[in-house]
Amino acid sequence: MTLLKTAKLLMAGAVTIVALGLAAQAADKFDLSPEQPNRLRVEKNEKRIAEVKDFKFVQDGVFTVGISTGGNLPLHDYASDSKTVIGYDVDLAQAVADSLGRKLELVSIAWADWPLGLNSGKFDAVISNVTVTEERKEKFDFSTYRKDELGAYVKADSPITSIKEPKDIAGLKVITDAGTNQEKILLEWDRQNVAAGLKPIEVQYYDDDAVRDLAIQSGRADVVFSVNATQAYAAGLNGKTKLVGTVSGGWPITAEIAVTTRKDSGLAEPLTGVINDLIASGAYRKILDTWNLGPEAVDEAKTNPPGLPKIGS
Repeated sequence: MTLLKTAKLLMAGAVTIVALGLAAQAADKFDLSPEQPNRLRVEKNEKRIAEVKDFKFVQDGVFTVGISTGGNLPLHDYASDSKTVIGYDVDLAQAVADSLGRKLELVSIAWADWPLGLNSGKFDAVISNVTVTEERKEKFDFSTYRKDELGAYVKADSPITSIKEPKDIAGLKVITDAGTNQEKILLEWDRQNVAAGLKPIEVQYYDDDAVRDLAIQSGRADVVFSVNATQAYAAGLNGKTKLVGTVSGGWPITAEIAVTTRKDSGLAEPLTGVINDLIASGAYRKILDTWNLGPEAVDEAKTNPPGLPKIGS
């Protein structure tokens, strides 16, 4: 199957059930307090503890996790005290730490810095919306825990109503995230468009969410192509943007988000087991529902499943 045909299939249907569910529920009030009194805690899992007894953790009795703290609720962001990190990824990390009988320690990182931090031993794992890709699998191990859904969002009164296939972005000014699979997909669509004689896109990158939002509202940019969960949350809260297309993050398979660990460290399989135990007990679903992410649930966690192929393969 060609990339163009794959893209058409992936983008079919401007609004999916997943996107609708997230956007509709995003307006619900979340607990943004640093205390997080409703955070689910679980009992330690002796079977999984035994499986990691030979792994050298960064700290004794601690599960140290690298996590991005950029404004990306419902996944991760600072609480109302502007210093405590909260969100779905934090709650999942806490459940994993509980299962391993360890205290959770979060290390705040810029998203682009997670590979260096993980390889240098600053943390035991990364739980920060990292997609499984074939390229990343050469250097890291993965334990999946959520579907990877990307969304195209525009200003609420934009004349753009649907983005179904690569030609729909021709000539547009598109914001995306550097070093991500959404960037790779976007650049591949642009390459296909240019080869077909269509206008190239203008790709924009912003580290500051407020500046990015201003670019959309002011017309300096036309579309944001990024993580659907975070954009649906924002759209539901402020009503300033609207969804015009979604895509699963795989080429041609559906990619998944995963806990990321050092290659051949021996931690991936036990973590996959922990997540599957959380799925079986119902704890996993409860954590997803806390942050209105139920539609992105996986039925089973997997270790190093097929990931996003290299562009052009």
